[in-house]
Amino acid sequence: MANIAIYPGTFDPITNGHLDLIIRASKLFEKVIVGVANSPSKKPLFDLNERVSLISTITQAYSNVSVIGFNGLLVNLAKEHNANVLVRGVRAVADFEYEFQLANVNRNLYPTLETIFLTPIEKNSYISSTIVKEVAKHGGSVTDFVTPEIELALKNKFS
Repeated sequence: MANIAIYPGTFDPITNGHLDLIIRASKLFEKVIVGVANSPSKKPLFDLNERVSLISTITQAYSNVSVIGFNGLLVNLAKEHNANVLVRGVRAVADFEYEFQLANVNRNLYPTLETIFLTPIEKNSYISSTIVKEVAKHGGSVTDFVTPEIELALKNKFS
């Protein structure tokens, strides 16, 4: 079986924590697909095409990483791309409890799909897209939380 992993998320916006996990996953797996969920119910700041474009820009140095947008069930995306692993980030116990439930549902729907949990490096352990958006919205510096491309995109959204 191919060693293909999917790292799914809304990534609204992608943070340094997300990018760190993508880079680390790219060293573990033959191919990493960053699956950007449309998630209209979350009312994202950036539309799906913007998120895919931004992530593609900041991951272009990693030849085994590709970025695609998707709708629907994650397991269907995994089947479509012959992925056998989901990569999920967990920052705290609350994240783990939710991710554990999702892993069990995904395993039920697609028994050969494994979920691998990666923890962020300490300096990224408290970063979330929600916090980044709030800081940027109120004019605070997000330099330590996102890449320069994402910082500029946030400034443009909130100017």
